[in-house]
Amino acid sequence: MRVLFAHGFEGGPSGSKPTYMREVLGWDVTSPIMSELGWDIESQTKVLLRCIDENDFDLVIGSSMGGLAAANASSMRSDSDFRLLLIAPAFGLSDSWEGLSEDELASWKDSGVRTYRGFELEIDLDWNFMEAAKRMSWPKVAHHTTIVHGSKDDVVSLSVSETVSSISEIVELVVIDDGHRMKKCLPKLEDLASDLMSR
Repeated sequence: MRVLFAHGFEGGPSGSKPTYMREVLGWDVTSPIMSELGWDIESQTKVLLRCIDENDFDLVIGSSMGGLAAANASSMRSDSDFRLLLIAPAFGLSDSWEGLSEDELASWKDSGVRTYRGFELEIDLDWNFMEAAKRMSWPKVAHHTTIVHGSKDDVVSLSVSETVSSISEIVELVVIDDGHRMKKCLPKLEDLASDLMSR
């Protein structure tokens, strides 16, 4: 199985998900550094588009913000032949980023920069991050897609995946008992991928 994996905002190319895919499932995994061209969703989507244009993949998998980038890449490469597996994808990014209030968003726009402090990451994001998110938060996927999302996700609401699956006949939603880190999805990946590839 030739897989392109897009990690989340604070993830990395050698994180637990791509490592599991390589070492346990034996998949041929390409896992780029998603922030190579920038932290915003447009830049991260470009990283995937470059990979898709240069290689053939059976499956494109994206986690969280990487899932949103993968969905955007799907919408822009409808003629490419692959399936899409999205893990807690960050649809609706512009509406949910850090749960910011209108005042906080206005302050970010006025100053042009906001410091993001995450689990292991502290970076300054310019306002372009949000401008890109506004343009690219709700792509229409062009490939058969499975979304797997945790019912206890407190970072990206399950409701965004429910919305996406309800408006597309080529999107199937699988809900599992998990939070945003989605560790419990790892043992399910092989079956999820097999079912998806047969559609």
